[in-house]
Amino acid sequence: MSRALNRRVFLASSAAVAGGAVALGTTPALAASSPAAASASRASGIDPRDIPVDVRPAALSDPSEATLAEAVVLMRRGKLTATDLMQAYLERIERYDATYQAYAEVTGDAALAAARRADRGEGPGGVLSGIPLCIKDNYFTNGVPTRCNSYVFEDFVPDEDATAVARLTGAGGIVLGKGQMGPLATTRATKPNGTVTTVNAWTPDDPAVDPGGSSTGPACAVAARLASSSIGTQTGGSIVLPSNQQNLTGLKPTMGRVSLHGVIPLSFTRDHAGPLARDAMDAAIMLQVMAGPDAADPRTLGLPDVPDLVRAATPVTSRGGAVHMRRATRIGVPADFLSARKELRGAFLDALDAIPGVTLVDVTYPADWALLTGTFNAARLAERTEPFRHWLRTDPTKFGVSLLSWLQGLMLSGDEWITAQRAKNHLLREVLDGIFGDDGCDVLLQTGPVPFDILGLPEIGFPIGFDGDGVPVGVILGGQPYEEDRLLEIAAAYQAITDWHTRRPSDPASTARLKAAADRPRISAEEAAAGSA
Repeated sequence: MSRALNRRVFLASSAAVAGGAVALGTTPALAASSPAAASASRASGIDPRDIPVDVRPAALSDPSEATLAEAVVLMRRGKLTATDLMQAYLERIERYDATYQAYAEVTGDAALAAARRADRGEGPGGVLSGIPLCIKDNYFTNGVPTRCNSYVFEDFVPDEDATAVARLTGAGGIVLGKGQMGPLATTRATKPNGTVTTVNAWTPDDPAVDPGGSSTGPACAVAARLASSSIGTQTGGSIVLPSNQQNLTGLKPTMGRVSLHGVIPLSFTRDHAGPLARDAMDAAIMLQVMAGPDAADPRTLGLPDVPDLVRAATPVTSRGGAVHMRRATRIGVPADFLSARKELRGAFLDALDAIPGVTLVDVTYPADWALLTGTFNAARLAERTEPFRHWLRTDPTKFGVSLLSWLQGLMLSGDEWITAQRAKNHLLREVLDGIFGDDGCDVLLQTGPVPFDILGLPEIGFPIGFDGDGVPVGVILGGQPYEEDRLLEIAAAYQAITDWHTRRPSDPASTARLKAAADRPRISAEEAAAGSA
């Protein structure tokens, strides 16, 4: 489909989402009964034989080290069983999760039983057959508590799977557990009272180190080798930022690419569902399975077909073995890109520039960029209060440490929200017609995720090195509507010539269980509001 048509579809879809936001609620109190999202489960169309990866020696010696794609290849070759893979992860969870606190709920017995069924050929089959997955705790999981790390949902057990979860399990994936998250997806993972839970997998002994955003449990589970892959949600950076902070590849798709049916909402016009994975290929496989139309979520209907993401994540090489781009690609570099992390980002740009087919293009932001992406970003606060007004009126203490940010939404007037929507439309024109115009670029390097979260455009975050303290550093690329494949092409090419994405953190010390009992920091209501998605 042509880029011009993609844009027209996206603009029409964006207008419909903004105009009909209230009708799209999926909180337990508002959701209409529907055939469980399992009805949306369908074959991903990926043949495991078509996953072109070479298995690294480390993956042969330790199943938990394997990427999702490597595990698929090993199981296809009879070198690994789903049971052995599951047991490897369960052993690590038992040993280390008291420190990491990546999981809110571990469904170990059910997961192990499902792995044994997969080995007997009794499971649903599919490309993810036997693959252990961590699911962020705001996705409905049939019969498994979905608390959204909140007092509001502390007793909620869904009777259906979210569409995204149903599609993953329909392709053979196994839910290993529910990932810790920020209360109602607003901050880093804490208890509802603000006490920090999930740590950055690279600094397990220092809970003060930023692990990213609200999807930090799913991110930590993958980075710490407690799951093969995971899914999270992003409203203000909570897929790409945890990926940047924990050496993962996170892919936030275009609004509507993945159904949000069965996901407890934060913002109807900005919520996105996507994978947090170990590399571009794993992210591609996960999104290929999750994406597509779902009658239970109108945002997914009438969109361009999902491209072949696995092909996009397969590096292209010449006969001599040199990596080059699948398509000539202009990568926009904003003027402030080198204002921070100059050495790492400079080396990253040099590596990109050396890949045949890449052209780096200088980008200047419009004069009103800071206003449009800063001040008007407050419009998101009103959207989060609407589906939760009942609880705000009856028992505001249920919002715990995040209450202040929810109250801020009540203070935003209707005319201010409308003005913000007009500002969003203006920003969208500046991005599509200016930055991505005929004389602009195909993708944009970003210094933060918020602008493309406001617009619903796709983003990918992936690692480019480590800072002086050994904490991962990543970058964020933003793309044009429905061009997740272009983002994957770039990440895959870069990862084919670097090895940052193959690095894994050291395990916690043997005394980690004792350290886990020590007091952890607690964020205040003011800090929670300031850092809220």
